[in-house]
Amino acid sequence: MSERRFVITGLVQGVWYRGGMVAKAEELGLTGWVRNRRDGSVEAVVSGSDAQIAAILDWARNGPRGARVDHVAVEPAEGRYSGFVQRPTV
Repeated sequence: MSERRFVITGLVQGVWYRGGMVAKAEELGLTGWVRNRRDGSVEAVVSGSDAQIAAILDWARNGPRGARVDHVAVEPAEGRYSGFVQRPTV
């Protein structure tokens, strides 16, 4: 299992980005979390196989309809999670 932290910038709040990511992560069998940040970005930590992470990264680069993704920063992360949840804004 691998873990990655994503920070997604662009028009990614108010367009069902978090809800879409939860649905896609559950579909892919990933664990982790996603939340809005006060700076207008979305942050996520995902845990799964390299193939699962590559699939959610592909989704994250486009997001749901209505989103405009400018950039997805990816870095290593640590943690073990059960399920995939939305967390409060930070």
